[in-house]
Amino acid sequence: MPQGPNGEVNGTDILIQVEHPADSGNYETIGSQRGATFGEQTASVDMSSKADRKRFVNPGRYSSTLSLEHLYIPTASGVAMLKNAMRNGTYVRIRRRELGATLETASCVCSSLNLAAPDQDASVFSAEFDVNGAWS
Repeated sequence: MPQGPNGEVNGTDILIQVEHPADSGNYETIGSQRGATFGEQTASVDMSSKADRKRFVNPGRYSSTLSLEHLYIPTASGVAMLKNAMRNGTYVRIRRRELGATLETASCVCSSLNLAAPDQDASVFSAEFDVNGAWS
């Protein structure tokens, strides 16, 4: 992981891992990105009544998403593995790392995979992931 001039962390590594089709339980890193958009939400459950004008809420369902705008997948086999995971509804594992240490891991569904392939320029993948459960 690159560091700034004073040793500060310069970004977060996001690793996308897909279970190897020929070796169940063995995950292969197929892509990565520095910098991402993490989203976490907790829905509010309205507990109000007509007896009081004030609104009262309890925490409801938790959800989390991950957006990668410039996903780097260096091999054609990695692209095929991610496409197959999305099309077949197979979970992928996402690992967030800083300075070589894993901070969080989540089982995710790839909900969107897009390829921008402009003429005379580099192709860029973007992907959206929905976390199954929570980060650990």
